[in-house]
Amino acid sequence: MEKMKTGVVVSDKMDKTRVVEVGWTTRSPLYGKVVKRSSKFYAHDEKNETHVGDKVKIVQTRPISNKKRWKIYKKAS
Repeated sequence: MEKMKTGVVVSDKMDKTRVVEVGWTTRSPLYGKVVKRSSKFYAHDEKNETHVGDKVKIVQTRPISNKKRWKIYKKAS
């Protein structure tokens, strides 16, 4: 089964590449408080269809370039 994540496009300045920020929560090991964290993923967008602010689903794929390991699956609603 392929890994899939949902996030928001934060950069569309590169050709056919988008930077997608995925947010998640975890508990602090010391205090037990819930803390927000985020990770950025480089995702392939063949037709340059998405833009900054779009909510998208990304799926893991073969390495496309040095940092790109994800591709945009579809726009999330």
